[in-house]
Amino acid sequence: MPKVTIDGVEYEVEAGLTLLQACEIAGIEIPRFCYHERLRIAGNCRMCLVEMERSPKPVASCAMPVNDGMVVYTNSPMVKAAREGVMEFLLINHPLDCPICDQGGECDLQDQAVAYGAADSPFHENKRAVKEKNFGPLINTAMTRCIHCTRCIRFATDIAGVEELGATGRGEDMEVGTYVTKALSSELSGNMIDLCPVGALTSKPYAFSARSWELKKTESIDVLDAVGSCIRVDSRGGEVMRVLPRLHEDINEEWISDKTRFACDGLKRQRLDRPYVRRDGRLQEATWDEAFAAIRDRIGDIKGTKAARGDKIAAIAGDMACCESILGLKDLMTGLASPHMDCRQDGARLSADSRASYLFNTGIAGIEKSDLCLLIGTNPRIEAPIINARLRKRYLMGGFTAATIGPEADLTYGVENLGSDPRVLKKIISGDHGFAELLKGASHPMLIIGQGALTRPDGGAILNAARGIADKYGLVKDGWNGFNVLHTAAARVGGLDLGFIPGEGSRDVNGILDGAMNGDIEVVYLLGADELDMTALEKAFVIYQGHHGDRGAHGADVILPGAAYTEKEATFINTEGRVQQTHLAIEPPGMARPDWKILRALQQVLGLKTRYNTLEALRGCLIEANPIFGRLDHLTPASWGGFGLSGEIKAPALAYPIINFYMTDPISRASETMAQCSEAFGLVQARKTGTDG
Repeated sequence: MPKVTIDGVEYEVEAGLTLLQACEIAGIEIPRFCYHERLRIAGNCRMCLVEMERSPKPVASCAMPVNDGMVVYTNSPMVKAAREGVMEFLLINHPLDCPICDQGGECDLQDQAVAYGAADSPFHENKRAVKEKNFGPLINTAMTRCIHCTRCIRFATDIAGVEELGATGRGEDMEVGTYVTKALSSELSGNMIDLCPVGALTSKPYAFSARSWELKKTESIDVLDAVGSCIRVDSRGGEVMRVLPRLHEDINEEWISDKTRFACDGLKRQRLDRPYVRRDGRLQEATWDEAFAAIRDRIGDIKGTKAARGDKIAAIAGDMACCESILGLKDLMTGLASPHMDCRQDGARLSADSRASYLFNTGIAGIEKSDLCLLIGTNPRIEAPIINARLRKRYLMGGFTAATIGPEADLTYGVENLGSDPRVLKKIISGDHGFAELLKGASHPMLIIGQGALTRPDGGAILNAARGIADKYGLVKDGWNGFNVLHTAAARVGGLDLGFIPGEGSRDVNGILDGAMNGDIEVVYLLGADELDMTALEKAFVIYQGHHGDRGAHGADVILPGAAYTEKEATFINTEGRVQQTHLAIEPPGMARPDWKILRALQQVLGLKTRYNTLEALRGCLIEANPIFGRLDHLTPASWGGFGLSGEIKAPALAYPIINFYMTDPISRASETMAQCSEAFGLVQARKTGTDG
């Protein structure tokens, strides 16, 4: 390994590093604007200049590879003068917007001007002005502040895979903007706000709302999809002001999707902040006692003569239900002797018998080890943009082949479409398809099967065929499991891990809906389940527990207001099987309460025995139900076993489960910002459901 002397101290570093990276390893801070460790090197801000022996002038450390015997100085008079000069030129045209700029207080230009800038300047020319650009409803532009670092351009091109940003002109006339005047079409565009080192790109929904030092910062996770991106929730008083990414190399690196970032305004709209009871055909406000009494009168005290038969009661857990509330609902249904419960409200043909059958076994970070990927009934760009970005990252490394079975879609990387007919899986298994040869030659092949395949009536057969491919072509071997299920619901893996599915002879979601229509099911408990056909429940007594007045609440007879993910301490398991927790950022509005407390209180009202009175005791019950809950932020490999259902794969083409990325859940459907995005991209409000049989 090469040896380099930095400020008089010799260091041994890996070959291929740049001087800037070597200085970082040595603990020496090098200022920079254009350089970012996840983007290609541009070398155009010159703020990272250092002095190198035998070089007549300072060199840009971000673009200079380390060579053996280099002698570098990072704090010499030449370096100090160079940095002051660069900062002086950057500030010549930068407007004095700091008092009104949303970047104030967390601006790289401010910080580095204080640390490395000169006290005065001989320049007194008029500052230039640049016309604002339209980046869409999410990003506010003030391009006069732009210092031409090109981070946004490189992110759009390299990470997001949407080549819509570029620069025109030269020198002082250079301007950054879109190639054509339209909104940025990437689901990751909001990350450009974090990358921008000045206030040229800021959040449009957050504009002029708060200063960074006013905000309470709470570490949490996102539950609007099944990736479990690590986030930071910034709040003021009782309102979430913004959501920012939090670094986690194995999940989201330092990116989040636009829905994760901008749908937070939906947390304060259409909220359920008090109980409701349907009287004379209309939902009317009620107290907690009145709501519980209505449920008790309908179900009957379990100890009394009015006790309802358990097989007349059913429960469905929604896509954002936390594990604590799912376990509480399971205890309630067990106490009422009801076997009818399901967490797969989209009807996915998944079983809890084998954990490997419903996990993203490769792990999100494990994608980078793969050399071939087969996508079955999934569009990860819409269903999980963070995972799609990881797939694109692997594609750009080279030596990676991707193919998809499903409708044509722009996934931002090269992919071969094998058609939409799922019966092609049988040809691949038999070796009669050309893709079989590629599978045989791959060292670390993987497949990703999505809800577009699993929610079909023949989803079990498709799952079985995918397992057959994994077995035949070595997708599962020592140290590698290339069989992956991509979920769209944050609650799905947790519900399966807790066994919140019907046993033999019990009703699944479709059976519950059918039973409610014909009178076999009289009471249905919806735990945040909003993606259902509520007309099927018109004859049943519906109890809805959730945080938004969405579809489930509109068809309910009793509404119990719960807490959203930013308003409670809750446990979730992401699509790869990683146990994660949210943390309380703000208090629930009005009379709303955390879901587990509501279920515990209801059990007491119905005369049922409760196993817990505190959150700590409840989490102990979670670990007792499944030891996996005792290992936070840890990936536990699942044992490979038989799963899937033998049967015929039908002819209908595969369809993707999500049409409108911006409106997939009660929070995003209540978001004004997400509505603006849907309108900007010509999307209709679409339900996140699978293909009907």
